[in-house]
Amino acid sequence: MSARPGFDEEETPLTRLATRRSKGGEPFLSAAEAMAGERIRADFTRGRMTPSIGQRWDAMPRAPRHGGSNDLSDNAIDARQRVDEACKAVGPELSGLILDVCCFLKGLETVERERQWPVRSAKLLLKTGLAMLARHYGFDRESHGREGRIRRWRAPKEA
Repeated sequence: MSARPGFDEEETPLTRLATRRSKGGEPFLSAAEAMAGERIRADFTRGRMTPSIGQRWDAMPRAPRHGGSNDLSDNAIDARQRVDEACKAVGPELSGLILDVCCFLKGLETVERERQWPVRSAKLLLKTGLAMLARHYGFDRESHGREGRIRRWRAPKEA
């Protein structure tokens, strides 16, 4: 069952690229690049940045609140900040492409047509942007060796 009506996790542009293999059997996107795309989409969704048509009844407060923002939780604000930091890490040249494909779920052909780019150029630019995003999240270290893994959550006890 999907998280949103009319939304199938297996049919996203990112999933199709991550599962597509070259003639040599290698996936087009590395595991780190695919994870980075999924992470920014998760933060985008948690930040409630997805466009909606009509009234959102799930967002309506049940009891009156006094002070502060009634429509965004702290988690949503934090998620929006993470999306903003990720976009800054990738840069303005590629962040729009990443948001279009990973978050707004636009196909590569649609993005190329909207931006008047040459055919198949979005695929390579997306791979480059996702590699930069994976580096921002620290996923590139995880996929290339043990130095990127968290070994413990606390500092060692001093004697």
